[in-house]
Amino acid sequence: MTENYLTVLEESLRTKLQVMEQIQQYNLRQQEIFQGDTVDMNQFDAYIEEKGSLIQQLESLDNGFESLYEKVAAELADNRAKYAEQIRRLQGLVTEVTDKSVMIQAQEARNKKLVEAYFQKAKGHIGDNRRTSKAAYDDYRNMSKGAVNLPQFMDSKK
Repeated sequence: MTENYLTVLEESLRTKLQVMEQIQQYNLRQQEIFQGDTVDMNQFDAYIEEKGSLIQQLESLDNGFESLYEKVAAELADNRAKYAEQIRRLQGLVTEVTDKSVMIQAQEARNKKLVEAYFQKAKGHIGDNRRTSKAAYDDYRNMSKGAVNLPQFMDSKK
């Protein structure tokens, strides 16, 4: 029975690696969006939603792994030599998951900087547009008020 549990744990870790690979692909796509000439925010939002569902899948895999591991932890501790090969495979997979997790976090940090730079740039354009609009409105207002110029000097001889 424990061997079946260990096989399920191994499959869970392999599935987790596949899901993490998909997340990495979405991170690369998001990076491409912000490094290109035009930014497609709709596509960016779609990638965010897809990553959200993948993250939920990761969380459910984690929860299942933890609950299953709790069931076999005592058996593994008591019979470590009997399950040594499977334990080594699981440890290798856990190392791969950890490494991939670190790589994903680095990608996310880089993408965050790209997004912040994009929004800072967009914010600057909005500020420029506001200043231009305000100057145009002020000019219009000044011109409409001063349209009638009364003569400064009147000729009182008549």
